[in-house]
Amino acid sequence: MIFRIFESSKINQINRKTSGLDVHKDSIFCAIYDGKSHSAVKEFTTTTVSIRSPGEYLRSEKVKKVAMESTSTYLVTIWDIRYEMGFDLKLVNPLHIKQMPGRKSDAKDAQWIAELLHRNMLRDSLVPGPLIQELRTYTREYRNLVNRRTKVLTQMGRVLVMCGIRLSCCISNIDSKSFMQVVEALILGETHTKTLARLVYGNRKNRESGKLKECLT
Repeated sequence: MIFRIFESSKINQINRKTSGLDVHKDSIFCAIYDGKSHSAVKEFTTTTVSIRSPGEYLRSEKVKKVAMESTSTYLVTIWDIRYEMGFDLKLVNPLHIKQMPGRKSDAKDAQWIAELLHRNMLRDSLVPGPLIQELRTYTREYRNLVNRRTKVLTQMGRVLVMCGIRLSCCISNIDSKSFMQVVEALILGETHTKTLARLVYGNRKNRESGKLKECLT
């Protein structure tokens, strides 16, 4: 009976092993904590060939719970592979870890993460599923393209002003069809005021007052 209790306690202790991963651009620092002591910190590279090595190492040590500290996009590939390998993963904010009291200055980050995870003192960050990540990629890229387009249009308007053409004073939007047609005509070498004025749609008030011709001269 005592032997069974001892074996059960030993198994529970193994199952309670936790791991901390400190992820950098070119390396992954991995440590294990069993509730009493820390393992030596192992360093792995982030190349495609080596990126599964930490997972295989943690599997051999019977580790199930893993916490990662990472920034930027370094975590993406590592997170996906660890998730596929069946680990209970947490992504933690480096700022939250640094604010935890009791951290020793000489402690390794990976060991400290593993210990905090073992004590349930870490708050995980939201990591959306593959579909949401894909949608985020599309929306961010679309926003970047819109911002770049706006920047180019603003630059075009600034160049025209430097050349003495004040078309922006007569039209409401510099991304309108009229603006683009005038720019394309100028690129082709057209400088005649009446010809440029005919490319601007509407604008009856400015056309009749002569302001449009003045702005295009």
